[in-house]
Amino acid sequence: MNMYAVPSPGIPGCPPGLEYLTQVDQLLIKQKVEVIEALVGFESNNKYEVRNVMGQNVFYAVEENDCLSRQCCGPLRPFNIHILDNFGQEVISITRPLKCMSCFFPCCLQELEVQAPPGNTVGYVMQQWHPLSPKFIVANEHNEPVLKIHGPFCGWSCLPDVDFEILTMDEVSKIGKISKQWTGLLREAFTDADNFGIQFPMDLDVRMKAVMIGACFLIDFMFFETTN
Repeated sequence: MNMYAVPSPGIPGCPPGLEYLTQVDQLLIKQKVEVIEALVGFESNNKYEVRNVMGQNVFYAVEENDCLSRQCCGPLRPFNIHILDNFGQEVISITRPLKCMSCFFPCCLQELEVQAPPGNTVGYVMQQWHPLSPKFIVANEHNEPVLKIHGPFCGWSCLPDVDFEILTMDEVSKIGKISKQWTGLLREAFTDADNFGIQFPMDLDVRMKAVMIGACFLIDFMFFETTN
């Protein structure tokens, strides 16, 4: 696998380390299969590769969590995900607090915060209550709503691919999507390792592109991180 070296920093208004995101409108996020987890069901920290459309690694993401949270809370667990560039520098930090996850009890909805670089908040993803379909608000660093994400009935279906549409705030225009992609029968049946595709406008604010990566991880944990 070729490793794509990100360009030198220095783009005005772009957080350091995110320069490459200004050049792309699609990303592929591949969760790495953990052999021990697949064989014995022992939940381990998730690891992901973020690739471009040519299959080159752009970023590498790893979950930071303790064993007790992983085994006792499962997909409900809080987490920190560190996203590193190909030089090993952390460029994005994603934090999800422990929250309730039930369609029928909207008292404590899901949310996460995205920082780029770590310590500098660039946006939030906040779940909106709906009894049947997943809905999220994507907000900027000032907690001002910027975009919406709408998913299918109950967040999943029996179809090979599942799309979560990225919409403008008035819900008139669809500007992209986060897609959970079929990875094959054996992998789907015996692991919780998933592939996701993210599509967004080329000219979308690079901070919001980083937040979309965080939204993808939240969707993975909420709807596809199951113990098989």
